[in-house]
Amino acid sequence: MKLIVIAGPPSAGKTAVVRQIVRNLQATAAIAYLKIDVVRAFEDEELRKEFGIPARKVYSGDLCPDHAGIMVMRDAIAWAAGEGADILIVESAGLCLRCSPYLTQSLGIVVISAVSGTHAPLKMGPMIALADVAVVTRIDLVSQAEKEVFRERILEVAPGIEIVETNALQGTGMRYLIRRIEETGDIEDEDTIEVRGVPPLGVCTICVGKKEIGWQRHFGVVRKLDGADWIFRGE
Repeated sequence: MKLIVIAGPPSAGKTAVVRQIVRNLQATAAIAYLKIDVVRAFEDEELRKEFGIPARKVYSGDLCPDHAGIMVMRDAIAWAAGEGADILIVESAGLCLRCSPYLTQSLGIVVISAVSGTHAPLKMGPMIALADVAVVTRIDLVSQAEKEVFRERILEVAPGIEIVETNALQGTGMRYLIRRIEETGDIEDEDTIEVRGVPPLGVCTICVGKKEIGWQRHFGVVRKLDGADWIFRGE
């Protein structure tokens, strides 16, 4: 089974890209879909109704959605295998842009909207840098010059990344992504799958529910406005 992990900011067009993947590959491959979100999600219901594929969702609640995805991934792979899937597509919530949910033995796809601003790729860091493919959506809404600048910004963050430019609603340019998915290898050993990057540190007292403002009232890894970038403050 192939594992595809799709990340990107909210409303970048991730689900539109998923629809095009399913539409192009459903005739030759059995596909399962998992949506990871925080509070509410409807994509699984829509895709199940539209394509008849096994689809489900999981809510992270108080947990970072990318961290939740890492925790449920082994169960998700087992679920998709039980459904007889050839491809498991996992779509993350992609909220803070600092996490990157991409895994070894998977194809990591970041979806970015061309109308998000020319500096947007520079703000995303690992979400772009650790992906295999960047899918740029809504290219029909920007000029050729803006498109070229956006492309250069992506390459500035990740020089070796593959870039696919598309209007995902119509599916233009998607044949390059479909070919890349077809060339992706299967999971070889799920026991050795790991996260590609290092998630943000979750080791301050805010992480465990302490609500007061000001670094002076917290301990663990904390941040001041001025001075040291990060310090460890013991209890």
